[in-house]
Amino acid sequence: MRHPQSAVLAKILPEGVAVAEFLRDPAEARLYPQEEAAIAGAVPERRLEYATVRHCARLALTQLGLPPVAVPSGPDRAPIWPAGIVGSMTHCAGYRAAALAPATMLDSIGIDAEPHESLPDGLLRLIARPDELASLAALRSAHGEVHWDRVTFSAKESIYKAWYPLMRRWLGFQEASLRFDPPTETFTATVHQPGVALGGGPLSMLTGRWRIVRGVLLTTVVVARQNHSCSGDA
Repeated sequence: MRHPQSAVLAKILPEGVAVAEFLRDPAEARLYPQEEAAIAGAVPERRLEYATVRHCARLALTQLGLPPVAVPSGPDRAPIWPAGIVGSMTHCAGYRAAALAPATMLDSIGIDAEPHESLPDGLLRLIARPDELASLAALRSAHGEVHWDRVTFSAKESIYKAWYPLMRRWLGFQEASLRFDPPTETFTATVHQPGVALGGGPLSMLTGRWRIVRGVLLTTVVVARQNHSCSGDA
């Protein structure tokens, strides 16, 4: 069954991005033979997650007018998309999704879903830079209904998912500083990794969006085609 909030993720992605989402693992979700190797030996729950996000990806491909195909994992565990397609997948308890677009439209997409709840104790200091901790404290004071530690984690996950397919380089949590704008539910990230360029320009400033619906936190980042800044604006 399609998630009733399926339009929510689409609203924080640009028009033209194909999105498929589910609340739970549908019976029709299955693995293609090319996908089996990456999940061999996994527990049943992990196999279901893996199959469902790929089922979402295949639904998104059909929305783009393309046939459903296998989406295997590469040696780095990143999904291998069909030629001419960029995309991202995510899952958390009670939520699975994929977002895909033609490479002629976007250079990259990153999406992440998390339960909207506090991170385990001590984790925030591992993912947030010292300059971020002060601003997060101010955000908690002004907007205490939001779990800003979890939003920070999710935003950096989306940033990495958009970054890695372009750079093929690790980007750690401490290598990006976030600034949040609560009224617009947007964020800006400054990347602290020198010498990185894309198409002659630095990929050093990324922006994205977040939304919280029914206990699920969604974050998105996209890299616009030929425009080496990121935006989640629809």
